[in-house]
Amino acid sequence: MRVVIAEDSVLLREGLVRLLGEIGAEVCAAVGDGVELLKAVDEHVPDLLITDVRMPPSHRDEGLKAALKVRAKHPKVAVMVLSQYVELSYASELLAGASSGAGLGYLLKDRVARFEDFSEAISRIAAGATVIDPEVIGALFANRTAADPLRSLSPRESEVLGLMAQGLTNAGIARAIVVSAGAVEKHIGAIFTKLGLHPGPDDHRRVLAVLAFLQDRS
Repeated sequence: MRVVIAEDSVLLREGLVRLLGEIGAEVCAAVGDGVELLKAVDEHVPDLLITDVRMPPSHRDEGLKAALKVRAKHPKVAVMVLSQYVELSYASELLAGASSGAGLGYLLKDRVARFEDFSEAISRIAAGATVIDPEVIGALFANRTAADPLRSLSPRESEVLGLMAQGLTNAGIARAIVVSAGAVEKHIGAIFTKLGLHPGPDDHRRVLAVLAFLQDRS
């Protein structure tokens, strides 16, 4: 797996380089701003881009803006956003394209408790999965209007949706909330129905269900 890292903190950037080396990943470039990020991706076309949100020169949303450009120009490059912040203005736009491109993730630095979990998330995203921290989902949910169809979900359906966002299979969700696989299937079916999601040729409804609230943003 070939990786480009964009992180303005030198210590964290070098730490990521070493950690990725331990799992056998090849770090093609490790840069500190959005401009260099785009140059590195164009040059190396990696399997995965890991980027922070806030980087020079404004330290606001350069990483997310650059990630959006990468998704548009290099749709086969998986993207992991790794940040302390949930940047609503561009996060929703980035995540809304999750079903149509390569793997995508949005993780919060402070909530990565074990390297094993981080390594697993990297592998899943590089393989095409969508991995979103529940706190990111919560922040985006809170930004929705009262008319959002997601508000029609029951507490259990909302819980199942959150676990779906973490990439769990039906069996994994069943274990997490201690119910049968059949019960999980019923909950997921209800979620799809309430959100008006119908089967498609690639059946991306699991991702679309998580990201439905990103449409028609207020």
